[in-house]
Amino acid sequence: MELNNISQGLNHKPEIVQKGFDNSKMEQDEFLKVLLADIQWQDPLEAKDISDFINNSVKLREMEVFNTFESSLKNLNVANSSNSLLLASNLIGKKIKYEGADTYIQNGKGTVEFKLKDNADFVKITITDSNGQPVETKSFSNLKGNQEYPFEINNKSLQDGYYHVYIEATRGDEKVESTIISEGLADGVVKEDGKIKILFGNTELDIDKIVQIGG
Repeated sequence: MELNNISQGLNHKPEIVQKGFDNSKMEQDEFLKVLLADIQWQDPLEAKDISDFINNSVKLREMEVFNTFESSLKNLNVANSSNSLLLASNLIGKKIKYEGADTYIQNGKGTVEFKLKDNADFVKITITDSNGQPVETKSFSNLKGNQEYPFEINNKSLQDGYYHVYIEATRGDEKVESTIISEGLADGVVKEDGKIKILFGNTELDIDKIVQIGG
């Protein structure tokens, strides 16, 4: 009778954690308690292989660490996004150069640069005002491709503001494509669809279109 009571006492395991407890939420000390208890209370004549228990627990802990890391990355991205808008605000009031065809003229002066995709026999640059009227024109001949060509605007009769730039380039009867680099004065910054944009005149410019700040 006494032996049976002793046997029953020895066979009763203490409850270390509640039934159905999620192992993935275990702290390191809780995991060690469960592991040591399982070793202590197992039948030495029928010892269990606890390698599966250890492997599963390690995998759960790895998953927990990964989830925590992933959450930290998301928080970091949110912080970086906010910081990028704050940093971009430093451009307000500064002159920028960008890929685009609307250039800012101040005190009758401005600069436009253009690059041809291929050699051209004839190139004509035209600057127009907000009404589409030409205010400046100049022609070039025998220009090489993949080189930047500056065009200086110096006309005191022009009012401060934005003017549109047209490039007409041909090689024989074929049209030659061009890239225009204009000047702008940053008025503000906005964030749309996760992208930072610079505001100037009536234009919203993706920040990756900027090629130079100041100068």
